[in-house]
Amino acid sequence: QVQLVESGGGLVQAGGSLRLSCAASGSITNINYMGWFRQAPGKQRELVARISSVGNANYADSVKGRFTVSRDNAKNTIHLQMSSLKPEDTAVYYCAVINGGSLHWGQGTQVTVSS
Repeated sequence: QVQLVESGGGLVQAGGSLRLSCAASGSITNINYMGWFRQAPGKQRELVARISSVGNANYADSVKGRFTVSRDNAKNTIHLQMSSLKPEDTAVYYCAVINGGSLHWGQGTQVTVSS
């Protein structure tokens, strides 16, 4: 079993910044992709950013240029630096990893951006 612990969510004003972190532990064999998803009330969960084991990153169009994803393979951690936040970024953010071919989810952390 893989455990994912997220941290860094909170309340911020529009234009502000937040940094999310997620640490994976447990039965880790080979973590390929790590990523962040988000789900706003009444909406489907969507991919925000993902990063491969060699550092190739992909972003949703809505966050390109504002969010940066990074990972530390030695510590099995992933970070999401969020800048120029907008009220529409308000959502529960979930960490996800693919370990040995299986997808694992974190418990989610709330990000609220006030206007």
